[in-house]
Parts: sequence; C-alpha cells; structure tokens
Amino acid sequence: MSAQFETIDTPSLCAIRASFLDFKQVVGQASDIVSQFRFIQDGLLVIQQGRILWFGEWQQGQHLYPDLAVTHYPDQWIVPGFIDTHIHYPQTEMIAAYGEQLLSWLEKYTFPVEMQFADKQYASEISRFFIQQLFSNGTTTALVFGSAHPQSVDALFEVAEEVNMRLIAGKVMMDRHAPAELCDTVESSYTDSKRLIEKWHGKGRLLYAITPRFAPTSTPEQLQAAQRLREEFPDVYVQTHLSENQAEIEWVKQLFPERKNYLDVYHHYGLTGERSVFAHGIHLCEDEWQCLSETQSSIAFCPTSNLFIGSGLFKLTEAWKHQVSVGMGTDVGGGTSFNILQTLNEAYKVMQLQGYSLSACEALYLATLGAAHALKLDDKLGNFAIGKEADFVVLDLEATPLQRLRQQHSGTVDEKLFALIMLGDDRNIYCTYVNGVLVHQRDTR
Repeated sequence: MSAQFETIDTPSLCAIRASFLDFKQVVGQASDIVSQFRFIQDGLLVIQQGRILWFGEWQQGQHLYPDLAVTHYPDQWIVPGFIDTHIHYPQTEMIAAYGEQLLSWLEKYTFPVEMQFADKQYASEISRFFIQQLFSNGTTTALVFGSAHPQSVDALFEVAEEVNMRLIAGKVMMDRHAPAELCDTVESSYTDSKRLIEKWHGKGRLLYAITPRFAPTSTPEQLQAAQRLREEFPDVYVQTHLSENQAEIEWVKQLFPERKNYLDVYHHYGLTGERSVFAHGIHLCEDEWQCLSETQSSIAFCPTSNLFIGSGLFKLTEAWKHQVSVGMGTDVGGGTSFNILQTLNEAYKVMQLQGYSLSACEALYLATLGAAHALKLDDKLGNFAIGKEADFVVLDLEATPLQRLRQQHSGTVDEKLFALIMLGDDRNIYCTYVNGVLVHQRDTR
C-alpha cells in the first residue's frame, strides 16, 4: 500500500509552455464568471522558488526569458491545481461502502475504520497513500478531516510537509454518540487541538482547522471548547458538517432545542465566520442562508457524496443569491471518487435535476479560484496571477479513444472543457505540480 511520491528535482527558476485556463478575479455572481475566464492558447508560466514570476503569451515571454529552459506540453491544457474543500482521509479505505444513509453509514462503516488511526504507523501509511491519491487526481490543496486521534493529524501533516503541500487539516472533536474508542473529552479535545495548532498551523504551507465532527457528536461543553480555541487562535479554520440529512437535522433539534436551527448551534458558539467551512448545507432555511452570508462562512458542495448516501440536492443557486462562497468537495469516503472532474460531473447532474445548467466555466471556477476564495486563500491560490503559489495540473484531453473522438468533434474551448468534465477521470491528469515541483506524472507506458 505504501506510495512513493514522484517528486522530481526542479531548478529554482523554470518555465512551462502550454495552453492555460484560469479566472482573473473572484466574482460575486455566476453571470460574471465568463467575463473573468482566461484562455491562452500558447502561454508561458515562469516559476521562481515555487511562486509565479511571470505569466502570459509565449510570443512575449520567450523574448523576456530567452535563455530559460522550457518544459513544453504542446497538446495539453494547464489549469490551477484543483482544491478539495471537504474530504476525510481516514475514510480512504472504506470508499464505496454499500447501502446506508448518513447516520447508519457512520455507525456501520466509518467509526470502525477510524478506530485504526490510533496506530500512528497505520495513520502514516494511509496518509502517504491519501496524498498520492490527491496528486494523481490533480488535487493540490485540500481541507481534510483527521480522526479523533491527534496522531492521525500529526501523520498527515508530516507527509504533506515532505512535499511542501498547501493543506489544511484537523483532529475530530467528538465526545458523545460514538464508540468509546473514538470519543475524546472536553479537556482532551481542547488540549490536543491546541497542541496541534501550535505545532502545525502556519508551518510552511500547512494550516489547522478546528474540527467538531458535527453538532450531535459534541456536547455543548465541547463546542464551548472549540469556541475557546477559535478565540485564542482567530486565524485558524473551522470545519464541520451542516444539514446533510433530514434525520440528522431532526436529531440536532432534539439535542439543542434552545437553538432556532442547525446552523444556529454553531453560530451560538462562535464557529461561523471567515475560514469556517460547512460541508453539505443541503437543507437550509432562509435564516441559515442569511447567517452564512452575514458571517462570510463558506459551504463545501459535495455532490457525489450527497447522491451516494441519498442526502439530497445542494441548492447552488441559493448560495449565489446570498453571496455565500462555495467550493467543491469530494467527501471521500461518502463520496465515491478523489477526482474533481468526476465530482464536477455529478454537480452538473445535481443542478440539472433542479432546472439549472451548470456551465463548464462555472464548474471549473468552483474547483479552482472559487474554492480558493471559499477557503480565504485566493490571495495565494486559484489562478496564475504573479506572486501566487505555483500549484497546477497538466490535463490530457484525449486520454481515452472515446475522449479523443469527442474532442475532435468539439469546437470551442467551452465545448472541450465540458466534454473533459463529463468524461474525465484520473487518466486525464497528465502531471501535477505542487509549489512549482512535479509531484505526479501519469504512467505513459
């Protein structure tokens, strides 16, 4: 199972030539996305010490950097690295578990698997496999749940640090309604989380997220401890689940009858706000949308998981209406693929069922610059702006005979991008670069 990174030594100053797609600026409405879309048929990306030094047309760049060795991908497209705003690395081995909805799925599959992460060596092995899976699917940044064991987060950060990856993660806080082997306490969850924050947050490209699993598995006292951490470390993230399943919502009402809705539980304990990312948000009322908007909280849209576990259809149009930032989440292991292209494929279908045609541009935006904005990292990631971190993916549009045939009958960039999203998977990930370094190259034998 052990996976080895394919990191290749890269000079401090290097250049990439290819066709490039990105978005110039963050937008507030879906209708503004097309105006910010940028396609350079023959472009040049110059990277210095892991950051973008120059970006533009090849014809201009070749004269500015005449002596620089250039890596050329003449038949591929390059996009900013995909960003996964919600994923559980301890659930890697139980992906595609059969036949349950959320609450029974947790008890039958999730909790037993997560118990194994008390073993640091095991956590390290899965961490390495997990991050290689991200890279081989073109994902360069992720917001990740660990298990309840602090060593699971140490293991993940240690592996991410090896490759200088931009990664956000946290130890699950959970002191009730779970097996005793997975439960922490109010005090231990606070102490362990604080230690992890002090050790990892801001170290290199690593960031920490306070991580109550979801309201039913935390007592009010533990949510108060999470609030205390947020107040002591205001620049860390918060990640948790929100309104994924109707039975879950009813359970929250029973456990917190004094709160007016599910989101109000988190808001009451100071867990909404910038860098707060709520996974799912499928069944939200108007008050919850307003609260998310007013607090500048974000949502992770997880279509493969929402369909697989039978949770419901996310209302992306409501997010745009209320100016709530959204990023894509694979939600492995409830989600059935690490691949963002496949996740966007499912997002298109979710929106079709609601009478909304998700465009290829909007889909790519939600997986790159839009996701970076949802994580408040759009000053560092998400497009090819000068000074940003050089995380990007080289895409092969014709990885299969069917894709080759389809692309030959696609005229515009938009048509080609849409076909890629509908038919694409890990075979389309030709190369992945993290911080300007090649970390994955598809086997072309």
